[in-house]
Amino acid sequence: MKKLLLSLLICSLLLCSSCATPNGVTNIQGMYFDTVVTISLYDKEGAKLSPEVEALCQKYDDLLSKTNKESDIYRLNHSGGTPVEVDAETTELLTLAKSYATMTDGCFNPALGSVTGLWDFKDKKAVPPSADLEAALEHTDYRHLQIDDQTITLKDPLMEVDIGGIAKGFIADKLKDYLLSKGVENALINLGGNVLAIGEKPDGSPFKIGIQNPQEETGEALAVAEIDNESVVTSGTYQRYFEQDGIRYHHLLDPATGYPADNDLESVSIICDSSTMADALSTACFVMGYEKGAAFIESLEDVQGIFITKDLEVHEIR
Repeated sequence: MKKLLLSLLICSLLLCSSCATPNGVTNIQGMYFDTVVTISLYDKEGAKLSPEVEALCQKYDDLLSKTNKESDIYRLNHSGGTPVEVDAETTELLTLAKSYATMTDGCFNPALGSVTGLWDFKDKKAVPPSADLEAALEHTDYRHLQIDDQTITLKDPLMEVDIGGIAKGFIADKLKDYLLSKGVENALINLGGNVLAIGEKPDGSPFKIGIQNPQEETGEALAVAEIDNESVVTSGTYQRYFEQDGIRYHHLLDPATGYPADNDLESVSIICDSSTMADALSTACFVMGYEKGAAFIESLEDVQGIFITKDLEVHEIR
């Protein structure tokens, strides 16, 4: 596992489609998956791949959007319990999501859509009525997500899937597979903070990924993970939140209560080979809290956790 350094990684994210730097790095940039995406290709032929990479990002944006009426996820959530034929990759993603829900005893829950839909961290920014949350929680049993090849059925007609805690990791892994198939040996994929490295930097040094101080809005890092051929994904209270009556409400909801998880953690970063796993487990471990989450990571092979508690202590879990 990679050691931690006390330094800061600063990434400049520009909303252009593609540009090459003087040192030959091609940066593919755009707005996908409701976040800023930057893919840096450390290859002189990287510019040739820009149109295909952008098209792939758009494909997954269209396929997995919860608001696009043509997407698999939208159709599934509005099916009323009727079986829905979906793309093979949608089946793959939902199968993985359900397996991580089982693995974490529901601390990661892809069937939480009826609850997450009541929270608006962008515009309304208000705590939903408790009665509405209680009613929605009755329809969040991920075991009612039935997967039969490319036919998906929500056995509870009022249940909705929410893949926000795993989709970016899944897409990062798919982008990695594509770039490897094109012979790319060195690249960094950043999907709004979900970071995945292909190889290392051309000079043989690892990529350095900053772990932000969750109590500061300046971008200050408390630690940095060094990765090569790995992914690091962080879930933290600072990413999406609002304050009401002096209380901060963040977007990491506890599937047991429907409210933001309230424990001793400020953020959890997971480092492993799979960005899909890192994405799901960062959410799950945050919900678990420090003690249970740390014990869970210690039980896994080839997975590292970086837990930042409310006292801003950095805990490396291997």
